[in-house]
Amino acid sequence: MNWLKEELKKGAAVHKPVNLSDEEKWILGQVKRETKEWNLNNVTRTKAYLDFYRQHPEVHWAFLAHMVSRNGGWNMTDLKGEILSRLLSDRERHSLFSFLERGNWLIFQDAYPQLLIYRESVKRNRPLFSLFSHLNISFFMETVWSCFWKRKDPYILTTAFIINEQSYIEKRVLQNSFYKQEVFQKLEFKLQELLSLNHILFPFEKNGATHLKGQTVNQFESLNERITLGKRLYDVLFKDKEVHALTEQWAYAHPHTGSRKDYWPHIFNDVHEGLPGEQYQFQLKSCQIRPGGRRIYSPTLESAWKNVNQPEAEPGDWFENDHVLECFLKLDDKVHGEIRQTYCQTLERLELAALAKKAVWN
Repeated sequence: MNWLKEELKKGAAVHKPVNLSDEEKWILGQVKRETKEWNLNNVTRTKAYLDFYRQHPEVHWAFLAHMVSRNGGWNMTDLKGEILSRLLSDRERHSLFSFLERGNWLIFQDAYPQLLIYRESVKRNRPLFSLFSHLNISFFMETVWSCFWKRKDPYILTTAFIINEQSYIEKRVLQNSFYKQEVFQKLEFKLQELLSLNHILFPFEKNGATHLKGQTVNQFESLNERITLGKRLYDVLFKDKEVHALTEQWAYAHPHTGSRKDYWPHIFNDVHEGLPGEQYQFQLKSCQIRPGGRRIYSPTLESAWKNVNQPEAEPGDWFENDHVLECFLKLDDKVHGEIRQTYCQTLERLELAALAKKAVWN
């Protein structure tokens, strides 16, 4: 990473705002319009990442972002789904949604303009990354993209994106006093012990069955742990060529709706099959519906949550020193990503918790 360290030092010495040509002003305007257009909600963001990846598969991060964003949508709709609506109060659910949506929105409004500037650079066959400073994008990413333009190393770019996005939301979301009080302090036990929010799933189909790969989230409040998680997810998604190809096929064939029905329609349905006010009964056994049971309600994002007008992102560049370069080291251990059994056990624990609560159906 010495070469990147040198590039960062060199760039810092000459990093000044540039005078814009009419063409560059037009590009910036177009980038801002497109970003705003696609940053409406989790479904539109998730689609935008995949659409970009179709055109530029050399940018691995766009597909990783698409798959992780799907999980963000599933976590959002879980809050209005059949099980968590029995376990969390309205205030808790809205606080959690606000936390998830703010992070999802912030990452997109920082990352998507980078993808669009790259797209415009490819069109014109010349790098336009100096425009990043006019979009409040970190100098760190400007340097990494400039290096990527010269040497197409998808690992370096993806890892830089992981470092950037997690560092970007660290102060804006994780250290935000509202979320610290309303989410982490009040819901810490439920987040760690009950919710399915701590599994990131990558579905794919093979031999007529749906398989799951992924990772379990631990210590979400730790920046280093989140960066390591991102690298592990990248390994799960791209190291095994068959898994990567099959997950791509699945993503293209299954538009994201936010409902977990997208990947497990035998267990989840976006229509409530139960009766209002009924007490919850066990429906699952080993990730199958029990005889006589019914599917679990998992709404689409559109039916669960309205679009939110977000305040502007807080200004400031998170990049202050080159300590983050240590994060570019590759993982020592091989990441297999087996998660189906763990996820099934979590669903059964959630059912058990819901069974112990009085039925609440809003």
